[in-house]
Amino acid sequence: MFAAHSNLAQICSIHDLQALARKRVPKMFYDYVDSGAWSERTYDSNHSDFNDLLFRQRVGVDVVQRNTASLMAQTPVTMPVALAPVGLAGMQYPDGEILAARAAEAFGIPFALSSLSICSIEDVARQTHQPFWFQLYVFKDRDFTLQLMDRARKAGCKTLVVTMDLPIMGQRHKDVKNRLSAPPRITATSLIQFLNRPVWCLKMACTSHHTFGNIVGHAKGVDNLRSLAVWTSEQLDASLSWKDIQWIRDHWDGYLIIKGILNTEDLYRTIDAGAQAVVVSNHGGRQLDGAPSTIRTVAGIAKAANQQVDVLLDSGVRSGQDVLKAIALGAQGVLVGRAFAYGLGAAGEAGVTRALEIIHKELESTMALIGETKISSLGTHNLIIPGQFSI
Repeated sequence: MFAAHSNLAQICSIHDLQALARKRVPKMFYDYVDSGAWSERTYDSNHSDFNDLLFRQRVGVDVVQRNTASLMAQTPVTMPVALAPVGLAGMQYPDGEILAARAAEAFGIPFALSSLSICSIEDVARQTHQPFWFQLYVFKDRDFTLQLMDRARKAGCKTLVVTMDLPIMGQRHKDVKNRLSAPPRITATSLIQFLNRPVWCLKMACTSHHTFGNIVGHAKGVDNLRSLAVWTSEQLDASLSWKDIQWIRDHWDGYLIIKGILNTEDLYRTIDAGAQAVVVSNHGGRQLDGAPSTIRTVAGIAKAANQQVDVLLDSGVRSGQDVLKAIALGAQGVLVGRAFAYGLGAAGEAGVTRALEIIHKELESTMALIGETKISSLGTHNLIIPGQFSI
């Protein structure tokens, strides 16, 4: 895969892709990905807390044959990584959700499509061959929520990811200042941003996907930018409760993942609701600022789960080493959002592929240097864990 993208030969890390995306994506859409709520304290700690965990180097172990293959949502994967649902991915790069889904499929890992995607469920299904995951927000309009599940099922989706940590929208200062929308409002400020990114503009002009494809033309009364703005501002549901998850379980007979779990109380409610997996997540630090990082939380949740549900992790993962640390602390897999979004903004499908190559190489190389050959063998014995780190 790498040989086909020689223009990315000097890209060595996710940080390199991030720097390239910053140069190629209009500021309002780059900021949408590279931001957190309020002071961004949780956004920062999600990644920085990974650095508090050190590896136990081992030598004298035969590590010629290393295997990163695993299972996620009962599906064989080449490494325990899935592409997380990222809203507005189609504004990072034209047809972004389709391109990311293709890259994930070729690499042998899952792709999760956001409810707030630019390309619709049907758009992605037409351009891919393997079932993808669908991420669901529970909107006030329950009929529309049910319609989304039905559309996902008809598109071949077998795994539903229900996000629980968005009953209201957390404030991200950058989005407010940029007056973010999709399609973007044309103002003097936004026009300058677009003129500074002529290649992005030219490519965006070649696609018809410019707004929320799962909503416009599907939700009642939403057929233009103004009606879309009104609808989205009114549809987040502060009354969302575990009764709604039971309602979803009654209507969804496939694999069910609950995303947004940060404590054991909510874990047990998830188990009672009949879900098969949880995602330990704080929404990438984009909702409750001041919440703990997911890497500090995952071990306790995995222990409490006691194999009753699979435990996945997202928020803060930027490398294969981060993946390894999450697995060693008890996660069965991780979801990466910003890491692939940077690759998408940097170079489209090739950029997403490069991000996955980087993560896989780091994961496999680190396994060798800590004396492990199988993902299933990873554990806390591979880490040096500081005293303040709760496991």
